[in-house]
Amino acid sequence: MGFNIHRLPGIMAGGLIILMTSLWTYWGMAEIYYEGWGLPFPQVLRYLTVATLFLVFSLLALTWPKIGGMAILIIGGAFSVFWTVTAARRGLLSSKWALHYLFPLSSFFVLVGALLLLEGRFLRRQDDQAHIPHKKSVIRRKFLHILAIGMPLLVALSTSIYYLPLIRSRQDSGERGACLVQGNGVRLIWAPKGPGWNWKQPWGGYPSWDQIALYGVPPAGLGDKPGFENRHATAKDMEETCICRYLSEDGRILMDEPQNIWRMPFTEEIVRSLVGGGYNAGCTWDRKSGKADCVRQPNKDSPLWAPDEEPIYYWSADEYDEKSAWYVPYTGGVRYGGVISHRPKDWGNPRHGYRCVREPQTHKEVHRQQGTDKNLHDSKKDSCVSCQYAYIFRCKNTGTDQRSLETRLIPVEAARVLLKNTTRICTVKAHR
Repeated sequence: MGFNIHRLPGIMAGGLIILMTSLWTYWGMAEIYYEGWGLPFPQVLRYLTVATLFLVFSLLALTWPKIGGMAILIIGGAFSVFWTVTAARRGLLSSKWALHYLFPLSSFFVLVGALLLLEGRFLRRQDDQAHIPHKKSVIRRKFLHILAIGMPLLVALSTSIYYLPLIRSRQDSGERGACLVQGNGVRLIWAPKGPGWNWKQPWGGYPSWDQIALYGVPPAGLGDKPGFENRHATAKDMEETCICRYLSEDGRILMDEPQNIWRMPFTEEIVRSLVGGGYNAGCTWDRKSGKADCVRQPNKDSPLWAPDEEPIYYWSADEYDEKSAWYVPYTGGVRYGGVISHRPKDWGNPRHGYRCVREPQTHKEVHRQQGTDKNLHDSKKDSCVSCQYAYIFRCKNTGTDQRSLETRLIPVEAARVLLKNTTRICTVKAHR
Protein backbone atom coordinates (compact mmCIF):
# COMPACT_ATOMS: atom_id res chain seq x y z
CA MET A 1 0.00 0.00 0.00
CA GLY A 2 1.43 3.40 -0.98
CA PHE A 3 1.63 6.56 1.03
CA ASN A 4 -1.76 8.04 1.93
CA ILE A 5 -1.73 11.75 1.19
CA HIS A 6 -4.51 12.27 3.73
CA ARG A 7 -2.07 11.38 6.53
CA LEU A 8 0.22 14.28 5.62
CA PRO A 9 -1.43 16.85 7.97
CA GLY A 10 -1.03 14.47 10.92
CA ILE A 11 2.62 13.79 10.08
CA MET A 12 3.36 17.51 9.69
CA ALA A 13 1.61 18.36 12.96
CA GLY A 14 3.48 15.58 14.77
CA GLY A 15 6.79 16.73 13.33
CA LEU A 16 6.21 20.34 14.41
CA ILE A 17 5.22 19.34 17.95
CA ILE A 18 8.22 17.01 18.26
CA LEU A 19 10.50 19.77 16.99
CA MET A 20 9.12 22.23 19.54
CA THR A 21 9.43 19.65 22.34
CA SER A 22 13.05 19.00 21.35
CA LEU A 23 13.87 22.73 21.29
CA TRP A 24 12.36 23.24 24.75
CA THR A 25 14.24 20.16 25.98
CA TYR A 26 17.51 21.66 24.73
CA TRP A 27 16.69 24.97 26.40
CA GLY A 28 15.73 23.29 29.67
CA MET A 29 18.79 21.04 29.84
CA ALA A 30 21.13 23.86 28.87
CA GLU A 31 19.64 26.08 31.57
CA ILE A 32 20.00 23.30 34.16
CA TYR A 33 23.72 23.09 33.50
CA TYR A 34 24.39 26.77 32.84
CA GLU A 35 22.09 28.35 35.38
CA GLY A 36 20.59 25.77 37.73
CA TRP A 37 23.44 23.37 38.49
CA GLY A 38 24.15 23.38 42.22
CA LEU A 39 20.67 24.52 43.26
CA PRO A 40 18.74 22.29 45.68
CA PHE A 41 16.75 19.41 44.22
CA PRO A 42 14.01 19.47 42.95
CA GLN A 43 14.37 23.19 42.25
CA VAL A 44 16.46 22.45 39.15
CA LEU A 45 13.61 20.47 37.58
CA ARG A 46 11.62 23.64 36.97
CA TYR A 47 13.71 24.24 33.84
CA LEU A 48 12.13 21.16 32.27
CA THR A 49 8.55 22.22 33.00
CA VAL A 50 7.77 23.55 29.50
CA ALA A 51 9.47 20.60 27.77
CA THR A 52 7.50 18.16 29.93
CA LEU A 53 4.23 19.90 29.12
CA PHE A 54 5.03 19.79 25.40
CA LEU A 55 5.94 16.10 25.65
CA VAL A 56 2.69 15.20 27.40
CA PHE A 57 0.68 17.28 24.94
CA SER A 58 2.44 15.75 21.93
CA LEU A 59 1.59 12.22 23.07
CA LEU A 60 -2.03 13.17 23.74
CA ALA A 61 -2.37 15.03 20.43
CA LEU A 62 -0.88 12.15 18.46
CA THR A 63 -3.32 9.76 20.11
CA TRP A 64 -6.42 12.01 19.91
CA PRO A 65 -5.60 14.63 17.22
CA LYS A 66 -9.05 16.32 17.19
CA ILE A 67 -8.96 17.02 20.92
CA GLY A 68 -5.31 18.08 20.64
CA GLY A 69 -6.07 20.48 17.80
CA MET A 70 -8.89 22.19 19.68
CA ALA A 71 -6.79 22.40 22.82
CA ILE A 72 -3.78 23.99 21.14
CA LEU A 73 -5.97 26.59 19.40
CA ILE A 74 -7.63 27.58 22.69
CA ILE A 75 -4.41 27.54 24.74
CA GLY A 76 -2.44 29.31 22.01
CA GLY A 77 -5.03 32.03 21.65
CA ALA A 78 -5.22 32.63 25.39
CA PHE A 79 -1.42 32.74 25.73
CA SER A 80 -1.07 35.15 22.80
CA VAL A 81 -3.58 37.53 24.40
CA PHE A 82 -1.85 37.25 27.77
CA TRP A 83 1.58 37.88 26.23
CA THR A 84 0.32 40.88 24.30
CA VAL A 85 -1.27 42.47 27.38
CA THR A 86 1.91 41.84 29.41
CA ALA A 87 4.08 43.42 26.70
CA ALA A 88 1.78 46.43 26.54
CA ARG A 89 2.01 46.96 30.30
CA ARG A 90 5.80 46.84 30.14
CA GLY A 91 5.92 49.25 27.21
CA LEU A 92 7.32 46.63 24.82
CA LEU A 93 4.37 46.39 22.45
CA SER A 94 5.27 47.53 18.96
CA SER A 95 5.01 46.35 15.37
CA LYS A 96 8.59 45.10 15.56
CA TRP A 97 7.87 43.12 18.74
CA ALA A 98 4.72 41.64 17.18
CA LEU A 99 6.59 40.67 14.00
CA HIS A 100 9.54 39.09 15.80
CA TYR A 101 7.78 37.40 18.71
CA LEU A 102 3.97 37.35 18.65
CA PHE A 103 3.41 36.46 14.99
CA PRO A 104 5.75 33.40 14.88
CA LEU A 105 4.28 31.99 18.11
CA SER A 106 0.66 32.57 17.11
CA SER A 107 1.31 31.13 13.65
CA PHE A 108 2.72 27.98 15.21
CA PHE A 109 -0.36 27.48 17.37
CA VAL A 110 -2.76 28.10 14.47
CA LEU A 111 -0.87 25.87 12.02
CA VAL A 112 -0.45 22.92 14.38
CA GLY A 113 -4.04 23.20 15.59
CA ALA A 114 -5.42 23.23 12.04
CA LEU A 115 -3.26 20.27 10.99
CA LEU A 116 -4.38 18.23 13.99
CA LEU A 117 -8.03 18.97 13.23
CA LEU A 118 -7.52 17.77 9.66
CA GLU A 119 -5.88 14.59 10.97
CA GLY A 120 -8.78 14.05 13.35
CA ARG A 121 -11.28 14.52 10.52
CA PHE A 122 -9.46 11.94 8.39
CA LEU A 123 -9.37 9.37 11.20
CA ARG A 124 -13.07 9.91 11.89
CA ARG A 125 -13.88 9.35 8.20
CA GLN A 126 -11.92 6.11 8.34
CA ASP A 127 -13.99 4.96 11.32
CA ASP A 128 -17.24 5.88 9.56
CA GLN A 129 -16.21 3.81 6.55
CA ALA A 130 -15.25 0.89 8.80
CA HIS A 131 -11.82 1.00 7.23
CA ILE A 132 -9.62 -1.90 8.19
CA PRO A 133 -6.03 -0.67 8.25
CA HIS A 134 -3.25 -2.63 6.61
CA LYS A 135 -1.31 -4.72 9.08
CA LYS A 136 1.84 -2.91 10.15
CA SER A 137 4.50 -3.50 12.77
CA VAL A 138 4.21 -1.70 16.11
CA ILE A 139 7.15 0.51 15.21
CA ARG A 140 5.49 1.70 11.99
CA ARG A 141 2.12 2.25 13.62
CA LYS A 142 3.60 4.11 16.61
CA PHE A 143 6.50 5.74 14.79
CA LEU A 144 5.50 9.33 15.71
CA HIS A 145 4.91 8.33 19.36
CA ILE A 146 8.37 6.75 19.52
CA LEU A 147 9.88 9.82 17.85
CA ALA A 148 8.04 12.12 20.29
CA ILE A 149 9.84 10.43 23.19
CA GLY A 150 13.12 9.49 21.51
CA MET A 151 14.06 12.88 20.03
CA PRO A 152 13.84 14.84 23.33
CA LEU A 153 15.82 12.09 25.09
CA LEU A 154 18.51 12.27 22.40
CA VAL A 155 18.64 16.06 22.72
CA ALA A 156 18.91 15.79 26.53
CA LEU A 157 21.76 13.30 26.24
CA SER A 158 23.65 15.38 23.66
CA THR A 159 23.28 18.55 25.73
CA SER A 160 24.53 16.74 28.84
CA ILE A 161 27.63 15.53 27.00
CA TYR A 162 28.33 19.06 25.76
CA TYR A 163 28.09 20.63 29.23
CA LEU A 164 29.91 17.81 31.05
CA PRO A 165 33.37 19.48 30.98
CA LEU A 166 31.93 22.65 32.54
CA ILE A 167 30.23 20.74 35.36
CA ARG A 168 33.15 18.40 36.06
CA SER A 169 35.59 21.30 36.46
CA ARG A 170 33.37 23.39 38.76
CA GLN A 171 34.77 23.89 42.26
CA ASP A 172 33.04 24.92 45.46
CA SER A 173 35.03 25.13 48.69
CA GLY A 174 31.98 26.35 50.61
CA GLU A 175 33.80 29.62 51.28
CA ARG A 176 31.34 32.49 51.61
CA GLY A 177 33.42 34.98 53.61
CA ALA A 178 35.35 38.04 52.49
CA CYS A 179 38.02 36.92 50.09
CA LEU A 180 40.97 38.37 48.28
CA VAL A 181 40.87 37.61 44.57
CA GLN A 182 43.96 38.73 42.72
CA GLY A 183 45.77 38.30 39.48
CA ASN A 184 45.48 39.52 35.90
CA GLY A 185 46.18 43.08 37.01
CA VAL A 186 43.42 43.19 39.65
CA ARG A 187 43.67 42.82 43.44
CA LEU A 188 40.35 43.21 45.27
CA ILE A 189 38.72 41.97 48.44
CA TRP A 190 35.19 40.75 47.68
CA ALA A 191 32.45 41.16 50.28
CA PRO A 192 31.26 38.25 52.46
CA LYS A 193 27.80 36.75 52.41
CA GLY A 194 25.26 39.34 53.51
CA PRO A 195 23.97 42.70 52.26
CA GLY A 196 27.12 43.19 50.21
CA TRP A 197 26.78 39.97 48.24
CA ASN A 198 23.60 38.70 46.59
CA TRP A 199 21.20 40.03 49.22
CA LYS A 200 18.06 38.09 48.31
CA GLN A 201 14.79 39.96 48.73
CA PRO A 202 11.46 38.63 50.07
CA TRP A 203 9.98 38.54 46.56
CA GLY A 204 12.57 35.95 45.51
CA GLY A 205 14.97 38.06 43.43
CA TYR A 206 17.89 40.40 44.00
CA PRO A 207 18.14 44.20 43.96
CA SER A 208 18.15 45.91 40.58
CA TRP A 209 20.95 48.22 39.49
CA ASP A 210 18.75 51.18 40.39
CA GLN A 211 18.08 49.83 43.89
CA ILE A 212 21.77 49.14 44.50
CA ALA A 213 22.78 52.62 43.35
CA LEU A 214 20.05 54.56 45.18
CA TYR A 215 20.25 52.74 48.53
CA GLY A 216 21.58 55.79 50.38
CA VAL A 217 19.08 58.27 48.89
CA PRO A 218 16.59 59.22 51.67
CA PRO A 219 14.84 57.27 52.92
CA ALA A 220 17.77 54.82 53.02
CA GLY A 221 16.91 51.34 51.81
CA LEU A 222 15.82 49.49 48.69
CA GLY A 223 12.33 50.97 48.55
CA ASP A 224 10.88 53.70 46.33
CA LYS A 225 12.82 56.95 46.13
CA PRO A 226 11.02 60.31 45.84
CA GLY A 227 12.11 62.08 42.67
CA PHE A 228 13.14 58.91 40.86
CA GLU A 229 9.69 57.76 39.76
CA ASN A 230 10.36 58.59 36.12
CA ARG A 231 14.14 58.38 35.90
CA HIS A 232 16.96 55.98 36.64
CA ALA A 233 20.04 56.14 38.80
CA THR A 234 23.30 57.29 37.23
CA ALA A 235 26.92 56.20 37.49
CA LYS A 236 27.44 59.09 39.89
CA ASP A 237 24.65 57.76 42.12
CA MET A 238 26.31 54.35 42.05
CA GLU A 239 29.57 55.95 43.16
CA GLU A 240 28.09 58.07 45.95
CA THR A 241 25.01 56.36 47.40
CA CYS A 242 25.22 52.68 46.48
CA ILE A 243 24.56 50.03 49.09
CA CYS A 244 28.25 49.12 49.21
CA ARG A 245 29.12 52.51 50.68
CA TYR A 246 27.11 51.65 53.77
CA LEU A 247 28.79 48.35 54.56
CA SER A 248 30.79 48.00 57.75
CA GLU A 249 34.52 47.42 57.52
CA ASP A 250 34.07 43.63 57.66
CA GLY A 251 31.31 43.86 55.05
CA ARG A 252 28.74 41.96 57.11
CA ILE A 253 26.26 44.64 58.19
CA LEU A 254 24.80 47.89 56.86
CA MET A 255 25.55 51.05 58.83
CA ASP A 256 23.32 54.09 59.25
CA GLU A 257 25.93 56.38 57.72
CA PRO A 258 28.12 55.82 54.65
CA GLN A 259 31.47 54.26 55.53
CA ASN A 260 32.95 54.68 52.03
CA ILE A 261 35.01 51.51 52.34
CA TRP A 262 33.33 49.25 49.84
CA ARG A 263 32.17 49.97 46.30
CA MET A 264 30.73 48.22 43.24
CA PRO A 265 33.29 46.67 40.86
CA PHE A 266 33.66 47.91 37.31
CA THR A 267 32.94 45.65 34.36
CA GLU A 268 36.57 45.13 33.46
CA GLU A 269 37.45 44.32 37.07
CA ILE A 270 34.84 41.56 37.14
CA VAL A 271 36.03 40.20 33.80
CA ARG A 272 39.68 40.16 34.88
CA SER A 273 38.72 38.43 38.15
CA LEU A 274 36.81 35.56 36.51
CA VAL A 275 38.00 32.12 37.58
CA GLY A 276 38.11 28.64 36.11
CA GLY A 277 39.23 25.45 37.82
CA GLY A 278 40.25 27.45 40.88
CA TYR A 279 42.59 29.75 38.96
CA ASN A 280 42.30 33.15 37.40
CA ALA A 281 40.91 32.62 33.89
CA GLY A 282 43.14 35.33 32.41
CA CYS A 283 40.25 37.20 30.78
CA THR A 284 40.37 40.59 29.13
CA TRP A 285 37.59 42.62 27.53
CA ASP A 286 37.52 45.11 24.66
CA ARG A 287 34.77 47.15 26.38
CA LYS A 288 32.21 46.54 23.65
CA SER A 289 31.82 42.88 22.61
CA GLY A 290 29.69 40.27 24.31
CA LYS A 291 32.55 37.91 25.11
CA ALA A 292 35.86 38.15 26.89
CA ASP A 293 39.19 36.86 25.60
CA CYS A 294 40.26 34.25 28.16
CA VAL A 295 43.23 31.94 28.65
CA ARG A 296 40.98 29.25 30.17
CA GLN A 297 37.22 28.74 30.35
CA PRO A 298 35.73 30.67 33.30
CA ASN A 299 33.33 28.81 35.58
CA LYS A 300 30.99 29.44 38.50
CA ASP A 301 33.70 28.63 41.04
CA SER A 302 34.03 29.79 44.60
CA PRO A 303 35.22 32.00 46.13
CA LEU A 304 34.20 34.53 43.47
CA TRP A 305 30.78 32.94 42.91
CA ALA A 306 28.36 30.95 45.04
CA PRO A 307 27.66 27.79 43.00
CA ASP A 308 24.67 26.86 45.17
CA GLU A 309 22.87 30.18 44.57
CA GLU A 310 20.87 31.42 41.60
CA PRO A 311 22.86 34.47 40.38
CA ILE A 312 24.94 33.75 37.31
CA TYR A 313 25.55 37.42 36.47
CA TYR A 314 27.09 40.26 38.46
CA TRP A 315 25.98 43.84 37.95
CA SER A 316 28.89 46.21 37.45
CA ALA A 317 29.24 49.86 38.40
CA ASP A 318 29.23 50.88 34.75
CA GLU A 319 26.14 52.17 32.99
CA TYR A 320 25.62 51.49 29.31
CA ASP A 321 23.29 54.42 28.77
CA GLU A 322 20.62 56.34 30.65
CA LYS A 323 18.32 53.31 30.92
CA SER A 324 20.62 50.28 31.13
CA ALA A 325 23.77 49.03 32.88
CA TRP A 326 26.43 46.39 32.27
CA TYR A 327 26.55 42.91 33.76
CA VAL A 328 29.00 40.00 33.45
CA PRO A 329 28.20 36.24 33.35
CA TYR A 330 30.42 33.74 35.11
CA THR A 331 31.33 32.27 31.70
CA GLY A 332 32.66 35.57 30.44
CA GLY A 333 30.56 34.91 27.35
CA VAL A 334 33.29 32.56 26.10
CA ARG A 335 31.30 29.32 25.87
CA TYR A 336 28.36 27.45 27.40
CA GLY A 337 26.04 30.46 27.47
CA GLY A 338 25.79 34.04 28.65
CA VAL A 339 27.18 37.25 27.20
CA ILE A 340 28.68 40.40 28.64
CA SER A 341 25.81 42.75 28.03
CA HIS A 342 23.46 45.33 29.50
CA ARG A 343 19.95 45.25 30.94
CA PRO A 344 17.45 47.89 32.09
CA LYS A 345 18.57 49.43 35.34
CA ASP A 346 15.32 48.52 37.05
CA TRP A 347 15.77 44.85 36.08
CA GLY A 348 15.76 42.65 39.17
CA ASN A 349 15.50 38.87 39.02
CA PRO A 350 16.99 35.74 40.61
CA ARG A 351 19.80 35.55 38.04
CA HIS A 352 21.32 39.03 38.36
CA GLY A 353 23.28 39.39 41.59
CA TYR A 354 26.02 41.73 42.76
CA ARG A 355 29.06 41.74 45.02
CA CYS A 356 30.79 44.70 46.61
CA VAL A 357 34.57 45.06 46.58
CA ARG A 358 37.31 47.10 48.18
CA GLU A 359 41.04 47.45 47.77
CA PRO A 360 43.33 45.79 50.37
CA GLN A 361 44.43 48.51 52.75
CA THR A 362 47.82 47.10 53.69
CA HIS A 363 50.23 44.39 52.58
CA LYS A 364 49.59 42.67 55.92
CA GLU A 365 45.88 42.54 55.16
CA VAL A 366 46.62 40.78 51.89
CA HIS A 367 48.26 37.93 53.75
CA ARG A 368 45.46 37.84 56.33
CA GLN A 369 42.81 37.59 53.62
CA GLN A 370 44.82 34.94 51.84
CA GLY A 371 44.93 32.95 55.05
CA THR A 372 48.26 31.48 53.96
CA ASP A 373 51.66 30.93 55.48
CA LYS A 374 54.21 33.60 54.70
CA ASN A 375 55.96 31.10 52.44
CA LEU A 376 52.81 30.76 50.32
CA HIS A 377 53.00 33.66 47.95
CA ASP A 378 51.81 34.61 44.50
CA SER A 379 54.27 34.64 41.69
CA LYS A 380 54.18 37.88 39.75
CA LYS A 381 53.99 35.79 36.61
CA ASP A 382 51.16 33.63 37.85
CA SER A 383 47.56 34.70 38.36
CA CYS A 384 45.61 32.95 41.07
CA VAL A 385 42.55 33.04 43.28
CA SER A 386 43.95 33.26 46.76
CA CYS A 387 41.12 31.67 48.73
CA GLN A 388 41.00 28.38 46.88
CA TYR A 389 43.41 26.95 44.40
CA ALA A 390 46.20 24.43 44.05
CA TYR A 391 49.92 25.10 44.17
CA ILE A 392 53.04 23.61 42.67
CA PHE A 393 55.46 22.68 45.41
CA ARG A 394 59.16 22.71 44.69
CA CYS A 395 60.97 21.39 47.75
CA LYS A 396 64.73 21.34 48.23
CA ASN A 397 67.02 19.71 50.74
CA THR A 398 68.37 21.85 53.54
CA GLY A 399 71.85 20.46 52.93
CA THR A 400 74.30 21.08 50.16
CA ASP A 401 72.19 19.18 47.67
CA GLN A 402 69.81 21.83 46.34
CA ARG A 403 68.19 19.72 43.62
CA SER A 404 64.41 19.63 43.42
CA LEU A 405 63.01 16.63 45.27
CA GLU A 406 59.48 16.83 43.99
CA THR A 407 57.10 18.85 41.90
CA ARG A 408 53.43 18.21 42.57
CA LEU A 409 50.04 19.85 42.47
CA ILE A 410 48.21 19.99 45.82
CA PRO A 411 45.36 22.02 47.38
CA VAL A 412 46.19 25.11 49.38
CA GLU A 413 44.98 23.54 52.65
CA ALA A 414 47.33 20.64 52.15
CA ALA A 415 50.08 23.14 51.40
CA ARG A 416 49.58 24.83 54.76
CA VAL A 417 49.79 21.52 56.60
CA LEU A 418 52.92 20.47 54.74
CA LEU A 419 54.65 23.78 55.42
CA LYS A 420 53.78 23.57 59.08
CA ASN A 421 55.12 20.05 59.59
CA THR A 422 58.01 19.73 57.15
CA THR A 423 61.66 20.36 57.91
CA ARG A 424 62.45 21.06 54.32
CA ILE A 425 62.64 24.49 52.76
CA CYS A 426 59.80 24.86 50.26
CA THR A 427 58.99 27.54 47.79
CA VAL A 428 55.44 27.79 46.52
CA LYS A 429 54.17 29.24 43.28
CA ALA A 430 50.67 29.51 41.95
CA HIS A 431 49.79 26.92 39.36
CA ARG A 432 49.22 28.35 35.90
